Amino acid sequence: MKQLIEQGQSPSAAQMQTINSMVKTYTGIDPSVPWYVSYYEYLKNIVLYQDFGRSIFKNKPVFDILFRAMPWSVFISIYGLALGTTVSLLFGAVMAYNEGSKFDAVMTIVSIGNSTVPYYVVAILTLIVFSFNLGWFPSGGRMNPSTTPGLNLPFIVGVVKHAALPVFSAFIASFGGALAFRGNCIREMGEGYIRVARLRGISQGRIAIRYVGRNALLPVYTNIMMGIASVFGSSIILETIFNYPAMGMVTFNALMNRDYPLIMGSFIFFTIITLLGILVADLTYGIIDPRVKGGKERETY
Repeated sequence: MKQLIEQGQSPSAAQMQTINSMVKTYTGIDPSVPWYVSYYEYLKNIVLYQDFGRSIFKNKPVFDILFRAMPWSVFISIYGLALGTTVSLLFGAVMAYNEGSKFDAVMTIVSIGNSTVPYYVVAILTLIVFSFNLGWFPSGGRMNPSTTPGLNLPFIVGVVKHAALPVFSAFIASFGGALAFRGNCIREMGEGYIRVARLRGISQGRIAIRYVGRNALLPVYTNIMMGIASVFGSSIILETIFNYPAMGMVTFNALMNRDYPLIMGSFIFFTIITLLGILVADLTYGIIDPRVKGGKERETY
């Protein structure tokens, strides 16, 4: 087929029939029907039968490949996002309550530096320093091959050591919200209702958590949920740098090998993760801001 195209010749009817049958076998898409019918059949097979087609390069069902790789990506991405978000919010709050101090100045410089240095540069530097030079962590893989998978200490230690550098890089990628949360806290601390709360004798801890922290979190909460999608998206680069065989590396190899069924399956996975992040943010926003539950009847809290 490639030779025919290079020679400017069109394939014969028999050759086209062979090509169409191969496309249908590997992707589940019938090229002889209109594209919208093929698209409907493709989505129907995914929803009803979890049939994403068959990988051209690995000759395995796409669902099986993604199902094995997904937990490892979720493991490093969720831990990196949770650590990065939690630490950045804590640092942002402490910086706001110590505005103008040396700690505030140093952490502001660190946060700006973290925002300007791409996470993949941090990933490469940590790989060079902690893996190649110091030898503290392995440079690839997701477990120690000499251990037996299961609930045993050597296997768990191997998994943690292999995931440490990818999690640290994902943590750096999620650490950019400290400055935004600091600004929100400072703005809330200057509001009149905070002065009233202090005059009423409410404890500083309650004011910090119940009033300042809660209201300062509202503008950044949606961005945090949307950050789930960005962290999973960045896993393609991170897992390739650390040679960590999970969803990101599967997607990268599929792109390199032009394995279109696997590429489509991976992108559908990232799309679902993005939609879930938005859905969770929408459903839980009322917990953070009770005014949302009441609509127009509860404009104050």
